[in-house]
Amino acid sequence: MLATLASLRIRNLALVEDLTWQPGAGLAAITGETGAGKSLLIGALQLLLGERADKSLIRTGADSCTVEAVFEVAGAKELDVWLEEQGAEPCADGELLLKRTLSTTGSGRQFLNGSACTLAALKALGDRLVDLHGPHDHQSLFSREAQTKVLDAYAGATEVAAAFAVAHREQARLAGEVARLHGLEQDATLRRDMLAHAAKEIAAAKLQPGEEEEVMSRLRAAGNSQRLIELGSQLQSALGSDGEGGMRVALAEAVRAGRELARLDEAAGAILASLEDVAGRVTDLENEVRHHAERIDADPATLRELEERADLLQSLKRKYGGTMEEVMARGEQAAKDLEDIETRGERIAELQKEQVAMASKARKLAKSLSAARAKAAPSLTKAVTKELRELGFLRAEFGVQLELLDEARSLGADLAEFEFAPNPGESAKPLRAIASSGEISRVMLALKSVLAGQDGVPLLVFDEIDANVGGEVAVKVGQKMRELSKAHQVLCITHLPQVAAAAHRQFAVTKEFDGTRTTTAVGELSGAERVAELARMLGGQDSKSALAHARSLLTAHG
Repeated sequence: MLATLASLRIRNLALVEDLTWQPGAGLAAITGETGAGKSLLIGALQLLLGERADKSLIRTGADSCTVEAVFEVAGAKELDVWLEEQGAEPCADGELLLKRTLSTTGSGRQFLNGSACTLAALKALGDRLVDLHGPHDHQSLFSREAQTKVLDAYAGATEVAAAFAVAHREQARLAGEVARLHGLEQDATLRRDMLAHAAKEIAAAKLQPGEEEEVMSRLRAAGNSQRLIELGSQLQSALGSDGEGGMRVALAEAVRAGRELARLDEAAGAILASLEDVAGRVTDLENEVRHHAERIDADPATLRELEERADLLQSLKRKYGGTMEEVMARGEQAAKDLEDIETRGERIAELQKEQVAMASKARKLAKSLSAARAKAAPSLTKAVTKELRELGFLRAEFGVQLELLDEARSLGADLAEFEFAPNPGESAKPLRAIASSGEISRVMLALKSVLAGQDGVPLLVFDEIDANVGGEVAVKVGQKMRELSKAHQVLCITHLPQVAAAAHRQFAVTKEFDGTRTTTAVGELSGAERVAELARMLGGQDSKSALAHARSLLTAHG
């Protein structure tokens, strides 16, 4: 799936009042003074993609904040299927619409293509659309599980890895079921008798969903049956035609008078119609009262039956669960466990056969996965080392080691370990042992560059991962991000003019004060404005040499 963030609208979030940003395709650089609010754009995007929300971010004086995005998508057939599974509309005219609202009172709401959705769905979609890396996100690369997944992606073995994970889980489930059935053998006789009693008692009760409410309602009505009959009789007498006080008698006389009135005066036709309507409704009401009274059962035998049924239901709840649903579930489980005890020998044999077959399948998949990793590891080593050379590590060494595990885990029979030696003469160490964030940031960028072809996430976001680098290395980082933008849309918050100059488009984030409130704004730079911003980043906005250097940086990228 190809997707591009076409627009991002933010309203009443922190210092943003109402802002619409259109980053465009390729590499977009976001620059500005420290504290201007550059990270607000990334924070808004994270919020939109299901990250945890903090209501304190709602702009002071506002009741809610909203973040909306439009993604232009192509080849969205699989995405449309997923959207329909979430109860959302498919993409129309190649556009995917996302929206999230936070309120100072109550919970927030989120939408996909105009349809309400869960936060989990929004987050799942975010994982498909955006890969975000901040100053501390490189720590994810320290995990050997994450490194193993990177190797699998490079090896083109993600489907094999997924198939193994499924087989591994199923093997564990079968083993657990076998263990459960073996456990039933302990005190089997006593357990069989207890289960048989419970299953028989609950089954004999012939329980029905919602029965308890109906029984209690009928019991209350039966207990008051005499009084209900008396009240029904009074209502029928008041409404009916029997006796001088019957409402229908009075209405019948009123209708006759109305007809005479309408005969003599056509303008009284509406009055007659209303009288006839009221008379008809009173007749219907009388019939309804009569039918209700006929349904009242004053039979003492019926009352006793209802009392006995209510007592039985309460007794079953005390013994087997707090609700009738729990009692019925207990009966079903008891019947199943009883059947398992009676047939556990056959069932254990069947499950063990399935377990052996699944274990064999898992071993084959694990072997295939290990072979793919072993084949890809030297190639990944060579490719990442090449990228690192271009990023300023002229003599650095990168390596991928595979450790065979004593027992297969969810990721397979082995785990990858990325090793790195930034300086010649030093032995390679695990990536997690690297202290410099500048070094690990470049390693991550190198990996992203190598995996650009395999990475299916369309939008890459880098939030100051180029920190602690400069000079010629910064130029290389900018070039590398521009190369990445050939296969992805790339957004980058940076303080480095060399990186900003490599972008296809540059946006400056500023703070504006109108005498009352401070507001964050975003504007696209071009021409002299962009040169001036790059010169500022170089440390000399009014310096001729800085301006000349800024122009040369832009010229280098055409």
